[in-house]
Amino acid sequence: MASFSFLKLDFAGNGIGPHVIDCFHVGDQRGGFTKCFEKDVYQTNGIPFQLNETFISVSAKNVIRGMHFQLHEPQAKLVSVLRGRAYDVIVDLRPDSRTFKRWQAVELSGENHRALYVPQGFAHGFASLEDGTMMMYQCDGAYDKASDTGIRFDDPDIRIAWPVGPDVAIHSERDMTLMTLSEYMRDPMRA
Repeated sequence: MASFSFLKLDFAGNGIGPHVIDCFHVGDQRGGFTKCFEKDVYQTNGIPFQLNETFISVSAKNVIRGMHFQLHEPQAKLVSVLRGRAYDVIVDLRPDSRTFKRWQAVELSGENHRALYVPQGFAHGFASLEDGTMMMYQCDGAYDKASDTGIRFDDPDIRIAWPVGPDVAIHSERDMTLMTLSEYMRDPMRA
């Protein structure tokens, strides 16, 4: 039953890199069944993921969330969409990486049954492309409220090309007050 496919994204650095994962899915006239995670299959493919917490967010169309991470003891994340569509974005925030500041986006949806593995050292965010987009986050590592933060989704040093225009984008007050990349560089993420 463990028919997954793993595509490692092109980011520099040692260790585990980001991956797009086509999850196991079967369907028939009754509906469908999707498996997002199987520990042994992930480990065989170089991802030693240890689940600590799972949570779900639901977003209206045009919501942009991010770019989030923990400064201390960063979490690795396995992100998928259960319903709707999201333009899911990661940014390499490892100052010593040759791909530092590089971002990449992947469309995740309830239809394509994909997940994105976000390793430590990366910021994560997304734009909701449909009303009621339901994201599931599975996290490796404990949540640390004191160092839970992020960088601005519109930081000019990163220049993420969001598919949602600034005239219709919806943001939280928190995300609008996140630090810039230059502020982040004064005290970067530490694993």
